[in-house]
Amino acid sequence: MDATSLEHTAVRVPPGSFEARRHFYPRVPNAQLHSLVRHFLSLDNHRIAQRYCHLHPEVDPASVKEALAYTPRFLRWAGADLLVSTSDTGRRGVVVIEVNSCPSGQKSMPLRDEEDDQGGYRMLVERSFLPLLRRRSLPKTGVLAVLWDKNPMETTGYAAALADATGDDVWLVHTPDGASSERVRVDDGVVSVCVEGEWTPVRAAFRYVTQRPWTRLPPLTKTAVFNPVLACLAGGRNKLLAAKAYDQHNGLLRSTGMRIRVPDTIWDVGLEAVPAWVARMGGKAVVKNPYSNAGQGVYTIVSDEELAAFMALPHHYDRFIVQALIGNHDWSSIGRDGRLYHVGTVPNRRNQIFAFDLRCMVGASPTGFYPLSMYARRARSPLTDALDHGADSWSMLGTNLSVKLESGGFTTEPERLILMDRRDFNELGVGLDDLIESYLQTVLSVTAIDRMAVSLVNSKGTFRRRHFRTVNPDDALAAEIL
Repeated sequence: MDATSLEHTAVRVPPGSFEARRHFYPRVPNAQLHSLVRHFLSLDNHRIAQRYCHLHPEVDPASVKEALAYTPRFLRWAGADLLVSTSDTGRRGVVVIEVNSCPSGQKSMPLRDEEDDQGGYRMLVERSFLPLLRRRSLPKTGVLAVLWDKNPMETTGYAAALADATGDDVWLVHTPDGASSERVRVDDGVVSVCVEGEWTPVRAAFRYVTQRPWTRLPPLTKTAVFNPVLACLAGGRNKLLAAKAYDQHNGLLRSTGMRIRVPDTIWDVGLEAVPAWVARMGGKAVVKNPYSNAGQGVYTIVSDEELAAFMALPHHYDRFIVQALIGNHDWSSIGRDGRLYHVGTVPNRRNQIFAFDLRCMVGASPTGFYPLSMYARRARSPLTDALDHGADSWSMLGTNLSVKLESGGFTTEPERLILMDRRDFNELGVGLDDLIESYLQTVLSVTAIDRMAVSLVNSKGTFRRRHFRTVNPDDALAAEIL
């Protein structure tokens, strides 16, 4: 079924529907996973912890093992966008830029096992989603559903993998941003979908609703939603609260020797205060609309012209975050860790180096975290040593592949995708220990957001709406929450 049909009706996905060509980018099914990446994915958490502690004697080994064995209550599937950076003194490390609930990535990951054509789709469903179906509090009857608003390539893959894993039909329901309640509604905590003209309760839903999901679903439901919208509000789609979650979790981690490495971040910034904070960071910074995703609402600022262009835009929300900019060695913000800049790709034949980010997707099972998939994305333009007048910093630093269309939909630029295969992976210049650090940083940041989500629920298991408005003082956001 084509994308247009998927968007206008609830689609039944029966067992046996998975077709690899529909759920991966064209060059992925025949790609060979790089041997180093394959080796990393073969390591269990005990071996990963042993290696990490060997290279970081300052950390507490028991705390590292405990971090990897943590089972999130709400955020059981996430992807972190990471930058491999270095400092003026040559200290190399991985920096967390943001964490996404309902992340993309399966369509970009070469298969670990060539005999298993469902790859990470089936792994996530079996190890993280199916355990939720054993909850006693679920509705006694109802269908299984996949709710989505973008990325039909992956959402159809999850629906087909879920149908195969359970032996049941799965309903694929499009719920775009701004849609009315004609397709999905919630009655007394139970999610229902409109199937062939009739409202049908859902006992469990796999959610790939990424654009302001709190406008279509409440934070918590009796229906098992994977991940619940609460995880988005707590930081999975809320950069402002994510920054606070990282800060709080770093406080808890202080005695362990570990920490989440993030750029210097100022939160709860009103629009009129943005120029002052940009100036404080040396005139170079990143300003973010805290609640957007897919590369939208992120502004890299390296000049007065780019700052003026940002200030002139219409803005829907009342608060922003301002972060230190990681650029090239002569034009980055100066933060508490000094000046950080992109390691970048290995120079190509024209001696060009490109900024890239690394997406590390993880799942969580009842026994702890596991790595699910990885890919990288490079910027459109190569990094320059100096900034020319009128330089477009976003073209050198923006890595997200999603491009928003005038119609409100999205397309992608897969030519900037870097696979973890034998051909592409070498462009990154990263090694096994970089992958291990990326995994640890992802686990710590996901745990921080999950703990924030836990703090937003009272002893009766309901959303603490008043407390949320205290920690996230943005009236425009509060008015949107269902």
